[in-house]
Amino acid sequence: MIKLIASDIDGTLVRDGENTLNPELYDEILRLRAKGIQFVAASGRQWHSIERIFDPIKEKIFYVSDNGAYVGCHGRNLFLTTIDRQLVMDLVRDIRACEDLDVMVSGPDVVYLDTDDQEFISWLENSYRFEVKRVDDITKVEDQFIKVSAYRKHNVEEGARAIREKYQDRLKLTISGDMWMDCMAKDVNKGAAIRQIQESLEILPEETMAFGDQLNDMEMLGRAYYSYAIGNARPEVKAAARFQADTNVNNGVLKVLRLL
Repeated sequence: MIKLIASDIDGTLVRDGENTLNPELYDEILRLRAKGIQFVAASGRQWHSIERIFDPIKEKIFYVSDNGAYVGCHGRNLFLTTIDRQLVMDLVRDIRACEDLDVMVSGPDVVYLDTDDQEFISWLENSYRFEVKRVDDITKVEDQFIKVSAYRKHNVEEGARAIREKYQDRLKLTISGDMWMDCMAKDVNKGAAIRQIQESLEILPEETMAFGDQLNDMEMLGRAYYSYAIGNARPEVKAAARFQADTNVNNGVLKVLRLL
């Protein structure tokens, strides 16, 4: 019997950066919850953004945000994994030194930017609906840090290659779509976060279903026997998943949930 369902958001439930779900998904999640099946929204987004996109049912689901660095539910953090401050500062300086890369640093509740690109800031606030704080210098911020993100408008995987090679042994680095490379503490990933929820609720991987499309979903799919790659997923994700659903624009996840 399925007891836990976890789904990525961008590229899986919506197009990257969109913030409107098919309203039928809310109804389906509530119907499944009435049968004792829990739902987890697992994303590279911050928890505020997840809560806003799931607003009608925000009190009824779990959040895995920042690729697993933050695990919680409505108004309550359950697990938080921070990054060493000096490591964050070194990484910020190296990202700044790369051509065409912008840097964003995530605290538990807000993302920090020191860019002057107002269009970029507005895009984060209005598309992803992040809680954003513009500062003069990120390296002067006093906060806990849970994620550092390198942004490039296209093909961040190529633009951030040098960063990956330098930090891959010290941080968990993952590509989240075409524009973002996310950097977290070494053992942080969506799969580890799902394991924390499973162990807390005494739910087995054999009782878990998961959906994803990108490399940052791979570990999460590995924690679910019923692992689904969305039709528009990367080839590596399709190869790792046991099953395949329709594309995000064709409501692939919703179609599978209706079968339950």
